[in-house]
This record gives sequence, structure tokens and C-alpha cells, in this order.
Amino acid sequence: MNLRKRHLRAHAEVNTSAMNDIMFFLLLFFLIASTVTNPNVIKLMLPKSSSGQAVSKKTITVSITKDLKYYVDKKEVPVENLAATLQSYTKVATELTIVLYVDKTVAIQDVVQVMDTAQKLNIKLVLATEPK
Repeated sequence: MNLRKRHLRAHAEVNTSAMNDIMFFLLLFFLIASTVTNPNVIKLMLPKSSSGQAVSKKTITVSITKDLKYYVDKKEVPVENLAATLQSYTKVATELTIVLYVDKTVAIQDVVQVMDTAQKLNIKLVLATEPK
């Protein structure tokens, strides 16, 4: 007969208070990281280039999608109004550079049309590429 009292055994428990802190910091990190990314970027497949240069601070982004939609600073512009839109930017700043983002499936004639417009307005133009 066992008349001794059983000793209270240590109960195993998991402390999850540190887990709450970790989950809070992960959530905070992803919220901050999602605000840094730009969701209004137009998705294009750019051609690749092995040489690249930085452009000046006063830039205008002109994008041409594969559907031949023209965007000036993320605002869709009809091709007929492209020259007038770019002309309005020259009134604001004197030394401008156009960064031309063109999908690689777009015909070269559409690219040359934007280049001619920039040349007529005396605006520098840079063709954007992806690094290899």
C-alpha cells in the first residue's frame, strides 16, 4: 500500500506572450513596407541594357504599354494631346528630361513619334531599360 502523498508534478505550459510581440512587429513591418512600394506603377517588360546612367532630378515619365496607351506621369493621355501635355511641363521647369518606358513589344515607330515630339520641344529623352 502506498500511503505517501503524491508530489505535485510540474505542469508543462507554453508561454505565448513573446509570440504576440513577434506577430505585432511582423505586422507592423509589413504595413510599413507596403506603403513604401508604389502600387500605381504601370507594369511593362522593358528591354535589357548593359550600360546605364542616372538621370537628372527634373524628370517626366512617359510610358507606352503594349496596347499603345500613352501615360505621362501615370496619367493616361491620348497620343494627339501628348505634345500639348509635354509643353505644359516645359513651362514649369526649364531643364527637363523625359524617361521613356516602352514595352518591348511596341513598334519602333511609336517610340520615334515620342522622340520627335521631345526633339521639337527641346526636351532631353532617355530610354529606360532593365539591367541584364
